[in-house]
Amino acid sequence: MLAAAPPAAAQTPLSVAVGTTPTGRPLPGGFVGVSLEYGALHLYTGRDPRAVDPALVGLLRGLAPGQAPVIRIGGDSADFTWWPTRGAIPPPGVRYAITPGWLRTTQALAADTGGRLIMGLNLAGHRPALATAEARAFLQGIGRRYVHEFEPGNEPDLYGAIPWFRDRRGKLHYARSRSYGLSSYISEFSRWRAALPSLPLAGPALASLTWLAGLSEFLAAEPRVNLVTVHRYPLLAGVSDPTAPNYPSLANLLSDRAASGLAQQVAPYAAAAHARGLGFRVDEINSAAHSGQPGLSNTFASALWVLDTLFNLAAAGVDGVNVHSLPGAAYELFTFSRPRGAWEAFVHPEYYGMLMFGRAFPPGAELLPVTAPAGPLKAWATRGTDGHTRVVLINKDPAVAYPVELQVPGAAAASLEWLEAPSLAATAGVTLGEQTFGAASTGGTLPAPDTQPVAAAGGAYTVQVPPASAVLLTQ
Repeated sequence: MLAAAPPAAAQTPLSVAVGTTPTGRPLPGGFVGVSLEYGALHLYTGRDPRAVDPALVGLLRGLAPGQAPVIRIGGDSADFTWWPTRGAIPPPGVRYAITPGWLRTTQALAADTGGRLIMGLNLAGHRPALATAEARAFLQGIGRRYVHEFEPGNEPDLYGAIPWFRDRRGKLHYARSRSYGLSSYISEFSRWRAALPSLPLAGPALASLTWLAGLSEFLAAEPRVNLVTVHRYPLLAGVSDPTAPNYPSLANLLSDRAASGLAQQVAPYAAAAHARGLGFRVDEINSAAHSGQPGLSNTFASALWVLDTLFNLAAAGVDGVNVHSLPGAAYELFTFSRPRGAWEAFVHPEYYGMLMFGRAFPPGAELLPVTAPAGPLKAWATRGTDGHTRVVLINKDPAVAYPVELQVPGAAAASLEWLEAPSLAATAGVTLGEQTFGAASTGGTLPAPDTQPVAAAGGAYTVQVPPASAVLLTQ
């Protein structure tokens, strides 16, 4: 058998230089969180509030060590859900009922993780009373300590375009008419706000950017909104035209459009929110809309994509990001099972990229300017409150290794930590700091990373970045 050929290597080292003056704002705590659906939560937590899945708890804590992880519960299911009250009949599009057991388990998850919850409320159902009953149940059953915002509705800009439910005769029904627009939404949001218990609100939870042209109008009408929320997916599962920019391919996922382009789209709206003293959060994001694309969303490419995208969103002024996970979806972050009664987790590649971001960009750290050539190798640098400088090099090229001459001010002894997998298309075998969750993690935590020492020569480090990999240098 012939040995595999070594990867090609660029002959001339790439020059990457890190500056000294921080750019942007310190990273808020809880920047990286998750977004989960109502009906799927028990598949992750289990149904016993006295014994919430410890692997899930460990994985959520791992994204925000020493912080309060931000957990958004909503998505499509926000508009399919209700809290049953005596004498009430749910609208025909509602098909999931919150129970006292669900509340107890969710409260236990929040307590075990120290989480801050953004709770989606039903807007599609036309009844403010429906959302009010949910909100009161959340405050009573979970508590104000953990419930930080209510988010009425999910992607209302699609209410007139995507069916809400199908009746027994097979007829499709929409949550609103095709003429439903921003002004109608603002009017409805105001009605819901007036009926809801006193708690800050998040919104408008939009799927596209079209309505954001009227963001100032929305915010002027809604004094209780303290968090502006939008959703972003660079690609769309099911697109069949390979020339379409949102066609779900590895090349498109690793393109600048899917990372820096996505962040640049939301940057002006983050600035507008900050000008009013409000937060701005992309509280639903992943690689490809409509549950992701198999062979793309579940591969190592998604880890490199999310790592680069999180840096780009932080640079764009976004205050936080919630990566969406749904059991059975191609973009699921983790899959849980209970063989022999004990919880086990299979951790998908994308989570490793989120974990590396957290190590490279701890809360309170600031971005440092980086000068690097254009191309598939991306470079980011931060300076933490602990005085450490951290540099991430991401090689999105599937075949070429890049030697990098990395100039960092005050170059001294440093360490290297690698994010690697067998290939971009790998769905398993991912390692971070030479550690892996393997096929079955019971605690949801990685052992301490194995790092490689590296010394500076002539004020620069020389780092060889293999194809389809990332490396974190800590000085």
